[in-house]
This record gives sequence, C-alpha cells and structure tokens, in this order.
Amino acid sequence: MTTLVFGHKSPDTDSTGSPLLWAWYLNEVQGGDAEPVLLGEPNTEAAFMLDRWNLPKPRIIDGLEAGQPCVVVDTNNPAELPDAINDADLRAIIDHHKLVGGLETKGPIDITVRPLACTATIMVDLMGDDAAKMPEAMKGAALTCILSDTLEFRSPTTTDHDKAVAERLAADLGINIPDYAAEMFAAKSDVSAFSDAELLRMDSKEYEVGGKAFRVSVLETTAPTTVLDRKASLMDSMTTVAAEDGVDQVLLFVVDILNEEATLLVPNDLVKTVAEKSFGATVSGDVVVLPGVMSRKKQIIPNLTV
Repeated sequence: MTTLVFGHKSPDTDSTGSPLLWAWYLNEVQGGDAEPVLLGEPNTEAAFMLDRWNLPKPRIIDGLEAGQPCVVVDTNNPAELPDAINDADLRAIIDHHKLVGGLETKGPIDITVRPLACTATIMVDLMGDDAAKMPEAMKGAALTCILSDTLEFRSPTTTDHDKAVAERLAADLGINIPDYAAEMFAAKSDVSAFSDAELLRMDSKEYEVGGKAFRVSVLETTAPTTVLDRKASLMDSMTTVAAEDGVDQVLLFVVDILNEEATLLVPNDLVKTVAEKSFGATVSGDVVVLPGVMSRKKQIIPNLTV
C-alpha cells in the first residue's frame, strides 16, 4: 500500500516542498512506494516553487482511511492533520516544531524533531550522502523551503546550519540567493486574488492559550500595505471565520519581511489584551506594530497570554 507523505493543513512552502522531498527519497533511494499529498491548496509562494521548478502539484486529500500508511512532516499537531490521523498507520514524523501531543501510533515509529528553521534542512541531513543524488528540481524545492522558513535568514529561527545547507544548494544550482528570494517573496506578497477569509486561513494554525482558542494567522510580505489596506474588511471577516472554525478569535500578524516587524490587527478588547500582555505593547488604535517580531514559532506562540 502506498505511503502518503504530507504536512499540515493550509500548506505553506515547507509543507508543500517537504512531502515532495521525502517521497522522492523513499521512492528513489529507499526503493519504496510513496506519494506526496497536500491537505489543502498551497499558498502563492508554494505555487511559485512548483512552477519555477516544474514540479507537479501533489493531489489534495481531505481525509484518511483507517490503516493508511503515512509519514507526517512539518508538524506533529493533531489539530493540523486529518481527523482520522490516529486511525492511520503513522510510520514517521519529521518536524521542527515543539511537541504538542495527542498523536497515537500502531507501534514504534521513527521520529525526528530538530531545532532547525526548516523541515527541508532536516531532510537533507537525514539523506546524508544521498542528498547529492537529488535532481535539480528537488534541490530547488529544498532551497525554496529553507529560504521561505528563514525569510532569507532574517527569521530568529534561522540557524547557521540552515544557512549553510541553503548556500550549498544555491551553489549547486547556480542560484543567487537574494535575487531568488526576492522572486519568492514577490509571489508570496501577491494576495489580490484571495478573499478575506482565505487570507485569514492561508498560513494559520490553531492554538489554545489560557482557555481561549485562537487561529493564529501570519501573512509574510514585502508589501504590507496591500494587506493592511483591507484592514476593515479583514476585521469584519474575523468574526465569521472564528465562528466557522470553532475558535474564540483570529489573530492576524502581517509580517513585514524587509522592515523586520509585524503589525497585529486589533479588532476588540480581547486582542488588545493579548497584544499588551504578550508583547508589552501599548495599543491605542486598531493596529499595533511589533518591532522585530518575525516568527510565529519562536516569538508569537511562546509569548501568547490572555
């Protein structure tokens, strides 16, 4: 039975590229039978990656059958996975996030969770000498994933090892990192075709803090005004999205990649309290700028307080 390899819902670049990388490794190096799949439409940067490296978009699945062999990458959070994940035959986890708990397996499995900025970095390490066998398209996907998750090494999650792996891949491909990253971020910043609800869900994860359930959305962009110009309608849509998704509040952080800061939309007193208690901010309007905040994983989630 084919092993499905997938990342989290609302797939970003790493959760689109890493399944492709690991399925390639399982098939071409390990001689297995694996298929990369997605749990939703990839975001605009991930779509750029697929087009740039002529990679087929993995098929999108909306559930799992009991006993389905699978490998989970770029998450270990059941809330970001299919509802039936604990009925599947989960065989491995490759991730770089904190352990959440709640996953159950049929037996012992391989788990690799490392404090690196990107799942693709971990995969290159796990491949060892076989990583050199990756075709250009796979090297391109790995490079894109690392530059995306590190925001071209600006994110505080970036390690020297992530940077070294990315630079080695770029050298192999003859890619100029600043030029290529600019192309990536331009693609990520083009959100004109998305509705407010789609934007709020595009790169979002659910977390519970102090008895409150939040959908924490991050939009990384080199053109923050294109999102902030829609501030009023986005805040209106937060109520609808929260109700539909069964959370108390949507938190939207618009990350300005070039200026290395985040703007949090503040639609109500709950979010005002979160901003003040979590980040020591003084809130006087419906937005608050948080200098230096770039990473949901390292700076936003660990600090959230209600």
